[in-house]
Amino acid sequence: MEKKIKRGVAIYSYSGEYGRTMNLEDCFKDMYDMGATGIEILANSHIDSYPELSDEYVAEWKRLCAKYQIEPAEYGHWVDTRLYKSRGISLEEAKEKLVNDFRIANRLGFHILRTKLGVINDELAPVENWREIIKSVLPEAEKYDVVMCPEIHLTTVLADKFVSDYVEFIEETGTKNFGLNIDLSVFQNRFDVPGVVVFNPDCKHSQPEEIIPLLPYVKCIHAKFNKMDDSFNELTIPYKEVIRILKDQGWEGYLLSEYEGEKKDVPGYVSHELRKHHVMLKRMLGY
Repeated sequence: MEKKIKRGVAIYSYSGEYGRTMNLEDCFKDMYDMGATGIEILANSHIDSYPELSDEYVAEWKRLCAKYQIEPAEYGHWVDTRLYKSRGISLEEAKEKLVNDFRIANRLGFHILRTKLGVINDELAPVENWREIIKSVLPEAEKYDVVMCPEIHLTTVLADKFVSDYVEFIEETGTKNFGLNIDLSVFQNRFDVPGVVVFNPDCKHSQPEEIIPLLPYVKCIHAKFNKMDDSFNELTIPYKEVIRILKDQGWEGYLLSEYEGEKKDVPGYVSHELRKHHVMLKRMLGY
């Protein structure tokens, strides 16, 4: 069976332990042991010298990827458009930050970027000049062979206008260097599970089938999960329906497990939850 859908881990999941009880190699070891083959890092959290990139880090990164047979799946970075209290950042400042991240991602072997821009409302709509910002760096994105993907997650739903605006931008420009990252929290339909963070008990959510027309533009998926039971079921998101659609539609790419459930000050707790999540994914994918 051709394994079009691959399993990885967003190491944001380990945020309660990273730098305390776990280092970068510990994360690689854990991922290898659960059968994950792709990794997402957050630039400002997992690159010690960021926004610079040292030769020492690159050498260690390549060593870890080779030793644990893990490939760079997605590079998370930000353009903080609200960096200054008195003004937004200029187009040139945004461009400089983006291109610097392109260079770093390219050197580390990443091709898919989770590119976050500043937001302007509770639905997480991007800054109004996002088209201008993205268009200004498309030549550099092509040069460094990277695809910028804004993340669509709670409290956004797939029917929100700015999601269709992203698709319209891709079609109008014809670019291959801009796409989407869908976070499965957009499908979260239960907020009554103990230990689950409640943004808004009346929060709207998308239906699984709404992802179908977007799949040609989806380069990576954050397999968000909040609560696993002991029978390897996620209790807040309709995973069976979503995975079935992805398989039926022939989608290819990484499902990056991203734990955002209850934080417990217990070493190994997140690792245990991630392993349960990957057991579930293996059962649903069939490999």
